[in-house]
Amino acid sequence: MRIAILAVPAALLIAGCASSPLAQRVEPIDGVVSGQCHADMVRGAVGLAASGTTIERARIDSDSSEVLVVRGQGDRMGSATLPEPGTGGAGGSRLVIETGNNNAITAVRCG
Repeated sequence: MRIAILAVPAALLIAGCASSPLAQRVEPIDGVVSGQCHADMVRGAVGLAASGTTIERARIDSDSSEVLVVRGQGDRMGSATLPEPGTGGAGGSRLVIETGNNNAITAVRCG
């Protein structure tokens, strides 16, 4: 009886280890990246940590063919809803992501 009771958690543990891993690659939903940057599509990334996965997801979601991460002028208040002054919401093939002192995304723009 004890063996039967211990067999159930062991079987669940083994089944959990055998499950398929999470997606290893970030891919566009429609399968195509146009190469024309649309920063307005990734304003929600402002405030997130600038990890490799987040940066690649932002590149894909903005339809950019390349991404450039630059250190900003220290930490500044970022806004996911207000456009960055003096920058356009679309244009070029590159997404530029600015990060602050704590590696959080403070701004996104095309350029």
